[in-house]
Amino acid sequence: MNLAKLQKKLTAAARLQPPDERVPYAFEKRVMALMAARKGPDQLSVWVRGLWQAAISCVAVALLCGAVSWFTPAPADNGKDLSLDFENTLLASVNQGDNSPLP
Repeated sequence: MNLAKLQKKLTAAARLQPPDERVPYAFEKRVMALMAARKGPDQLSVWVRGLWQAAISCVAVALLCGAVSWFTPAPADNGKDLSLDFENTLLASVNQGDNSPLP
């Protein structure tokens, strides 16, 4: 729908109506002045508020994860050392090369 055409039709229909005595003098001018003076939402404040809400939710998630890891019992150690397994895996190819006879 064409908004300019609609506005013209509504303005023409409003002008056909006789003014009501209950409406104060220059009421429409005061309303239009208030509408013109009203500012739209500040984009920076919208972003700041959204980022603060995101930060608060991130802190809540971090606290929840910390509480879960703190109160969850650690698994029983079965004698395996992860660092030794990791080192043996990384150095496996080097150790295989050391076993070959020298020419």
